[in-house]
Amino acid sequence: MKKVLILHGWHGSDMPHWQAWLAQELVLRDTIVAFPQLRDAHAPQKEVWVRQALDAFKALSPDVVVCHSLGSILWLHLCAHLETHVPKLLLVAPPRDHSDTPEVATFFPTPLPLDLHAHEALMVVSNSDPYMSIEESHTLAKALDIPLEILHEAGHINTAAGFGAWEWALEWVLAK
Repeated sequence: MKKVLILHGWHGSDMPHWQAWLAQELVLRDTIVAFPQLRDAHAPQKEVWVRQALDAFKALSPDVVVCHSLGSILWLHLCAHLETHVPKLLLVAPPRDHSDTPEVATFFPTPLPLDLHAHEALMVVSNSDPYMSIEESHTLAKALDIPLEILHEAGHINTAAGFGAWEWALEWVLAK
């Protein structure tokens, strides 16, 4: 049975966000899902989120990790604490450095791990994301040495951009 860890971003990913939808759909397909609601989603602290996410990772030993926004940055911080690799990692809409934003400043600058602790990784971004330009996305994907999938006019790939049910994400997670 496939095990999936979902890491949300700043402000969380409650319904109708695609991550909440994905968690629900995966459970309906007999998948074990951990979707921890990380503490203080509106004013997160990196060390708290790292500890919570690491606990969830160790408890689940996931086959797939799906991250959105600040959750993608969280994964980059987690890499320094991981000893094992996941088969698949999806980083969706990671933001650029927001160290000037007090609510999320502890997450920046973002480390660029030499090992993403994933056998297969993919970064999905939008060419109209207000939190990271397409040029910055290319630079990050190249630095992480992972493929980049670009969605057109998809904003921050969140509820505000129309991403509730996202069949592509479900198919990607379930694919072998």
